[in-house]
Amino acid sequence: MDATLAEWLLDSDPAIRWQVERDLLELPSDVWTLTRSQLPDGGFAAQLLALQDPDGQWAGGAFFPKGFDFESMKNVGQPWTATTWSLNSLREWGVHASALGNTADRLERNSHWEYDELPYWGGEVDCCINAFTLANGIWLGREMHQLVRWFLDRQMKEGGWNCEWVEGSFRSSFHSTLNSLRGLLYYEVHVGGDPEISAARKAGEEFLLKRKLMYRLSTGELVAPLVTTFGSPNRWRYNVLRGLNYFREASLHHGTLADPRLDEAITIIQRSLTPDSKILQAHHEVGAEWFPTDVPIGQPSKWLTLSALRTLNWWENNKVSS
Repeated sequence: MDATLAEWLLDSDPAIRWQVERDLLELPSDVWTLTRSQLPDGGFAAQLLALQDPDGQWAGGAFFPKGFDFESMKNVGQPWTATTWSLNSLREWGVHASALGNTADRLERNSHWEYDELPYWGGEVDCCINAFTLANGIWLGREMHQLVRWFLDRQMKEGGWNCEWVEGSFRSSFHSTLNSLRGLLYYEVHVGGDPEISAARKAGEEFLLKRKLMYRLSTGELVAPLVTTFGSPNRWRYNVLRGLNYFREASLHHGTLADPRLDEAITIIQRSLTPDSKILQAHHEVGAEWFPTDVPIGQPSKWLTLSALRTLNWWENNKVSS
């Protein structure tokens, strides 16, 4: 990697820096594990940990802040401050579960979903919410097999999932499928898999791969306008970079080569790089957040650049030879 680019990436929050050290610079493990261990002491992670409520939640709610006026979403968007979003950030940044103490137990006692007041660790009816809950529960040491079973029982004939199944939808969604796959992969990596889980993931992967991670099978059109537009933090939205990140993680976990059907999505990432090998922030989800963790639209994003470069490195090292 170019020294100037490496210096730019390393001049960042520890949540970015340890991943650059591990995934791009391939420094010895004692270097990046030391950086990672410092997350609760400074930067984004320390700020977010300090905002936790005494009852274990953030902003007083499971998925939305306590007392949130849902009618206001039309104007102010989805708030990103409640418990699930905060846990997602801390887990994805690489914070060790020990930094959260007895948070899992406090959420068991005090947190319920806005949907029907269901208990927090049991999940609710939304695939994306349940995928986040599955990963967060495993991270915090919960036994989550019941929620794994929930996904296996609600997989659609196409191979994917859709958060709107409860409204009668029977067509798989790119957003819901990727989030579900990420939750199931997290379970396999940290708990262990079995043939039924592996088969479910394989079917979900095929749903995306048949569509080359971006196209409608029926028309060949892009599945959504933002599928080739990248923003950080991503929160939940599907795009080809996030899809490729999943396939990278699955490939590294299983020790398999990259599927050739990812080639077109990889080309999108390559063409998105600036001349100095950076990715520009192109989208930002509307809604309240505790504090900014990335740059304004139009500026080069270290989060997106890290994600793109390690994906491209993986592709070059693991693609099927032609």
